[in-house]
Amino acid sequence: MTDLAHYRNIGIFAHVDAGKTTTTERILKLTGKIHKIGEVHDGAATTDFMEQEQERGITIQSAATTCFWKDYRFNIIDTPGHVDFTIEVYRSLKVLDGGIGVFCGSGGVEPQSETNWRYANDSEVSRVIYINKLDRIGADFYRVVKQVEEVLGAVPLVMTLPIGTEDQFSGVVDLLTQKAWIWDDSGDPMNYEIKDIPEDMIADAKTWREKMIDQVADQFDDVMEKYLDGEEPDIDTIKRCIRKGTINLDFFPTYCGSSFKNKGVQLVLDAVIDYLPCPTEVKPQPEVDLEGNPTGTFAIVDENKPLRALAFKIMDDRFGALTFLRIYSGKLEKGSSVLNTFTGKTERIGRIVEMHADTRNELDSAQAGDIVAVLGMKNVQTGHTLCDPKFPATLEPMVFPDPVISLAISPKDKAASEKMGIALGKMIQEDPSFHVETDEDSGETILKGMGELHLDIKVDILRRTHGVDVIVGKPQVAYRETITKSVEDEYTHKKQSGGSGQYGKINYIIEPGEPGTGFVFESAVTGGNVPREYWPAVEKGFKSMLDKGVLAGFPCLDFKVILTDGAFHAVDSSAIAFEIAAKAAFRQSIPKAGPQLIEPIMKVDTFTPSDHVGDVIGDLNRRRGMIKSQDAGATGVRIKSDVPLSEMFGYIGDLRTMTSGRGQFSMEFSHYLPCPKNVSEEVIKEVNERNKKK
Repeated sequence: MTDLAHYRNIGIFAHVDAGKTTTTERILKLTGKIHKIGEVHDGAATTDFMEQEQERGITIQSAATTCFWKDYRFNIIDTPGHVDFTIEVYRSLKVLDGGIGVFCGSGGVEPQSETNWRYANDSEVSRVIYINKLDRIGADFYRVVKQVEEVLGAVPLVMTLPIGTEDQFSGVVDLLTQKAWIWDDSGDPMNYEIKDIPEDMIADAKTWREKMIDQVADQFDDVMEKYLDGEEPDIDTIKRCIRKGTINLDFFPTYCGSSFKNKGVQLVLDAVIDYLPCPTEVKPQPEVDLEGNPTGTFAIVDENKPLRALAFKIMDDRFGALTFLRIYSGKLEKGSSVLNTFTGKTERIGRIVEMHADTRNELDSAQAGDIVAVLGMKNVQTGHTLCDPKFPATLEPMVFPDPVISLAISPKDKAASEKMGIALGKMIQEDPSFHVETDEDSGETILKGMGELHLDIKVDILRRTHGVDVIVGKPQVAYRETITKSVEDEYTHKKQSGGSGQYGKINYIIEPGEPGTGFVFESAVTGGNVPREYWPAVEKGFKSMLDKGVLAGFPCLDFKVILTDGAFHAVDSSAIAFEIAAKAAFRQSIPKAGPQLIEPIMKVDTFTPSDHVGDVIGDLNRRRGMIKSQDAGATGVRIKSDVPLSEMFGYIGDLRTMTSGRGQFSMEFSHYLPCPKNVSEEVIKEVNERNKKK
């Protein structure tokens, strides 16, 4: 029986290139899990085990691993930083109890850090902050601490101060014990000495220590009273206060170091034990009914309670499909049967394994608090709940964003066609933000994803991992259609030529809705001219037409239909008659309501060295971008803007050319806006030409 107080389920998340995977490597080395450190830039990092990750030097999918530090068990998930893969961060945070937010000492709080931080806030995950890369040129610990306050609106609790800056960075001052940890230049993380604080830092350390105690003393009234009377709390009391405040998200203990140079990581590991919660200290997961409404009950972390586990990731590898589970309560045993509340079917647990990146250890059972993988699950997908068949319950499911970009692919030959279907099926299961559709008219397979890089990597996986050769078309933007003016109209559907007929008349108003409202239907019929039982049929008829707009066949958004009056026939009226009337009414009235094409607008965050700001802004303006703000930092300028997705294809290449390879950007979907007339005409013309060819 394992003591859950000695468990820590943590994730490491940050912006691209802040050093998450390098930090994970150092943790694995320090905990004795690996003996040789692999570097990201050499493509040798343990948790970056996909070919695509090794080549590009980025993390694409979250990797799970387990290690031990001072008799505490760490289940660690190393997450991707690139915006196209935030889905991996989101679903990892959903099942973790704590996190380490890594920030680059010179880059500071970057766009993706903000998105990840927001996800962590939504999931109420306690975090410690680790400011990495303090050996880099332009690194400034105090500036990043200020950014955490201003940009993230968070309260950093500074626990260590850097000794020396940039290439002179040699160690850290631990404010809690008032000692300095100094590493030598051998690169061995174990080659350090604990000394007195350097003379020139004593005053600074004293100021920051007082500030730290001020911030934490009010966690307990008795500690606060003694502190106000001039009695300084001892180290154990300070730790108790920090732990309580960290778990309550009042502040975030903040550390510094350089993972690449092996300096400062031990203190972060100690902080995970001292301040991040164990599974029993986290708010229990709420249970919901099949409609998604809270039932008021919770999955209590206790191995003696009924089983509750959430499938948060599916991964396909050479041994078959792996389903990653976070067990919230109860026990999972090899050979037992569990109920999937989403499908209503039971599944047998074949093999349970503990993961270390892409290697594994077999287990006979796992208990509340564990993160494990199960082999051989057939119908389980991300977000499904597995539970005890005698005590069914559903955990709060995950919500995933809609894709914003699509790409047409077709197999090169018949053999590839069969393999492609199977491969895509596996890939959809692995990644809920990746959708696949078949265009009914052309028969083409359409891939939909979160960005160019996302789809680029999916095609790469198809080719290399699954050996499917495909021809790739041009990326397509997910345009939508809406209306601009209100129309009052009526439609009568009538087929009465002997036998049982069909009759339904509706009077209605179609009007533009607020952006983001989708489709709204309401009935203002009084006096029973359209009986109440036919209203849902009218709504269903309009709804069924939403997928194909009248301009170019794109889905319709943001409008409202009000049923005002109508007529029915005692014998010939039926739900079907009113549904057909509504469908025809849509075709009749939408063209009169000023239909308009709307396009996805992306929130774009561009980083550029100061001497290229003019070029970058000029380029964004050419792309119909709206510049929102410019923030100058130590190493360059961050420009925030809103730009239509259709103008962003190939942007990374242009940005690198303009900034001599030093520019970076990230983007995420923001909202839909009307297309300018010339763009709209171009898109409609293109769609019509495509349809003619078919």
